[in-house]
Amino acid sequence: MRLAVIVMANLLVSASSAAEPLLEKADLFEAGKDGYALYRIPGLVVTKQGTLLAYCEARKRAGGDWGTIDILLRRSTDGGKTWEAARKIAEVSGPFTKNPAALAQKLATADEVTYNNPVAIVGRKDGAVHFLFCLEYMRCFSMRSDDDGKTFTKPVEITPTFEKFRKDYDWKVIATGPAHGIQLANGRLVLPVWLSTSEGGHAHRPSIVSTIYSDDAGKTWERGEVAAWNTPELINPNETIITQLTDGRVMLNIRSESKSHRRAVSFSKDGSTRWTKPAFDDALLEPICMASIIRYGDKPASLIFANPHNLEREKARPGQSRDRKNLTVKLSEDDGKTWPTSKPLEPGFSGYSDLAVGPDGSIYCFYERGSTDGKDNYRTGSLCLAKFNLEWLKAK
Repeated sequence: MRLAVIVMANLLVSASSAAEPLLEKADLFEAGKDGYALYRIPGLVVTKQGTLLAYCEARKRAGGDWGTIDILLRRSTDGGKTWEAARKIAEVSGPFTKNPAALAQKLATADEVTYNNPVAIVGRKDGAVHFLFCLEYMRCFSMRSDDDGKTFTKPVEITPTFEKFRKDYDWKVIATGPAHGIQLANGRLVLPVWLSTSEGGHAHRPSIVSTIYSDDAGKTWERGEVAAWNTPELINPNETIITQLTDGRVMLNIRSESKSHRRAVSFSKDGSTRWTKPAFDDALLEPICMASIIRYGDKPASLIFANPHNLEREKARPGQSRDRKNLTVKLSEDDGKTWPTSKPLEPGFSGYSDLAVGPDGSIYCFYERGSTDGKDNYRTGSLCLAKFNLEWLKAK
């Protein structure tokens, strides 16, 4: 009888502690405010202390990737309930030289300064926040914060790391990430990068994908081997996301302009060498848009993925961009082999995103959403932070 009472009590405690599905949304950056026409390219990390760092490109004009662009950051120390004001965090002393690739295609004027592709990596062991960004898609810099993103060190140029790619690929354009990089279990810092010789559209094509990494806590950076070349099957691989699996392998999840319209995946044991031939994942649609991925817990082998799950577009041709809408979150519990759980987060216009997980298991998705006034739903109106739990994701 006593055993039965204990069992019943445990069942009641378990039932009462089960969380209810939770979904909350709040806009952190709104187009047309604070001197910027548009905010794009969201990135998000949670520090070792639980602070949320949300960062993005703040664009002075709405058109294209080559205008005057700053990189802004906001902090939250209470799980996203309140946020510090946005501040500019990436500044390099001039004078500046505009990337000749942009001028050749008349994508910008010589006096416009482009900071682009911000990427943060959280050091899970020492708590440091490493922050990388590019200038004019041809120079790369690294900074570090040891106070949870309150302050950063002066940017240190690491463009020589990219110069080491030239023997394999004579690039004119480089870009980190975007979104976030990772620290492997052995302490290595790794982030995906893409490079272009810039002859094609928007000076971003053709392109290839690789990684850069640091084995000394960000003091120095090295190039990895090329993971994805531009081929007739894998056309213009570019913005790529990264995670480490439970068996220690590193997985790249690759955007491309391939006619299959599926995400491609490649694996390496160390995040830098011997990448497997990229293979398309039939479960992950590719409308040709940046995506996001994050590891959720240690057991089971859970991964969370988000991108616009849509291939609709009027009179679309294979390999042509589809409408960016229906941002959907997917869950895999077998290290990405299958994705049986899928739930829309933003049915309307929605584009780039980044994912993070809080100390309490809360899941955050920082993403581009359409105009909230309904005037232009096919242009990023705001960068929105969604907070949800596993119960919401799994609820029918």
